[in-house]
Amino acid sequence: MRLATAVLLLVLAVVQAELWLGDGGLPQARGLQARLDAQHQRNAAQRRSNQRLQAEVDDLRTGLEMVEERARYELGMIGQNEIYVLLDQRRNALPRDKP
Repeated sequence: MRLATAVLLLVLAVVQAELWLGDGGLPQARGLQARLDAQHQRNAAQRRSNQRLQAEVDDLRTGLEMVEERARYELGMIGQNEIYVLLDQRRNALPRDKP
């Protein structure tokens, strides 16, 4: 009986030593978890940077359209291959009573 207990204790010691000190043990798992956490932080920072850049691109795209629209209405801009047609609003207006 003593021999079986000794063998079982020895097996238990080997398993525990492998768990605490061996490849794939707790120290390596903690190191890998730390690397994974650091990578998650870098990914989050990169994601925020990508979102800022995408917002900037969207602003530039819509901003140019807004600038072009404003130039058309305020400055009379005409684009390439466009025909300018001026409608006389006075013809369509109702006649006013003259005082």
